Amino acid sequence: MDEELVTALRKDYTQAKLTEQDRVMLDYVVKLTKDATRCSRADHARLREVGFDDRGILQITLIASWFNYINRVADALGVGRDWGPDQLIRQPNKAEPQQAAKCSDG
Repeated sequence: MDEELVTALRKDYTQAKLTEQDRVMLDYVVKLTKDATRCSRADHARLREVGFDDRGILQITLIASWFNYINRVADALGVGRDWGPDQLIRQPNKAEPQQAAKCSDG
């Protein structure tokens, strides 16, 4: 892949030299990622206008959703962080009663 394109996509995909089809697809994926409840028939119609059929729209939606899901799982478990195995899931202090592990807000 063209390194200049990769750099532009990382910086701001809206400014990258993309085909209209790629830009519409990425706009849809960003919307889906930020708030999937905002995706509408109008978004699907726009995807169709640039050449995607129902199967293509389904594939885009499934792939983006799967990556969103798996990234959240990895983030929640600390994958790629400098955590030790004893920090991945909080180990109870022997003096504390055993409780289910909870996600923290921060």
